[in-house]
Amino acid sequence: MPPGVAFSTIILIVLVSIITVRNVSSHHFREAPKFYNSPNCPSIAPPLSAAAATDTSDICFNSEAVHVAMTLDAAYLRGSLAAVLSVLQHSSCPENIVFHFAASSVADTAVLTRTISSSFPYLQFRMYPFDVSAAAGLISTSIRAALDCPLNYARNYLADLLPACIRKVVYLDSDLVLVDDIAKLAATPLPNGAVLAAPEYCNANFTTYFTPTFWSSPSLSLTFANRKPCYFNTGVMVIDLQRWRAGDYTTKIVEWMELQKRMRIYELGSLPPFLLVFAGNIAPVDHRWNQHGLGGDNFRGLCRDLHPGPVSLLHWSGKGKPWARLDSNRPCPLDALWAPYDLLRTSYFLES
Repeated sequence: MPPGVAFSTIILIVLVSIITVRNVSSHHFREAPKFYNSPNCPSIAPPLSAAAATDTSDICFNSEAVHVAMTLDAAYLRGSLAAVLSVLQHSSCPENIVFHFAASSVADTAVLTRTISSSFPYLQFRMYPFDVSAAAGLISTSIRAALDCPLNYARNYLADLLPACIRKVVYLDSDLVLVDDIAKLAATPLPNGAVLAAPEYCNANFTTYFTPTFWSSPSLSLTFANRKPCYFNTGVMVIDLQRWRAGDYTTKIVEWMELQKRMRIYELGSLPPFLLVFAGNIAPVDHRWNQHGLGGDNFRGLCRDLHPGPVSLLHWSGKGKPWARLDSNRPCPLDALWAPYDLLRTSYFLES
């Protein structure tokens, strides 16, 4: 990327961050109830204090903890809070969950930390600044502007951001809610050296995720040789961070992003590099753990129904977000399932 373009991109990121932080300050969120462990939960170390939310010295306290990683920014903060509430509410051992939030290095993390601490005073969490300038220089424009946000690419760098002592983490997007115990998802086995696990959708037309340029290249078209690649959604993943570090998978993903800057081989944001590196080599997860696509497609965000089968996680991937549709008084039927987890204070609460 030419220096002038890279500089312009960074300036744009800073301006957007300033605007969105102001939006955070204008929103008020309720305090969530405190959730307690059931009697049979293993005991772990005392809760981490909010004051130490950027200190990782005491994060490696117990192998019984369930580690959850998410990104955190002003634009999706309302969704993130709802997701956290849903995780805690449906967990049998909520006090054993540790959240790891990656936030833009140009964002006001103090504001984000205060917001999390105010809504969840007892939450165990850490905040990690993510250098968005590094990712910004690798991003190619995609079919929807929201997919080009550098923070979307923080999942590529979790193994570098989180302490080396953390072996396994559950990664969650901010536009979802759980209706089941996250410990079940975290316990997903990763056999045969698998680095990550996610629900696979082998009926999807895998070839559409890459351009004709990719498939017409004699060398690139062999990328999936000896693999049976299937589409998977990167908004819900169980990741073995030790295996990720050992295999240097961040570098492998970055190399595909660098190639994309030279020749356009895909259209859809941060997903295709994951498919290029991992598709066909991941551990399976039951589809109940990612009922995705509830936000509709990437263009109009029309209402969709649930996929057949049981549901443990509802995911509003796509253009339409439940909080935006509820605010516009044009909700989809399934948005009513998200609403109970919304911690935004309404005018009624503020006046009270």
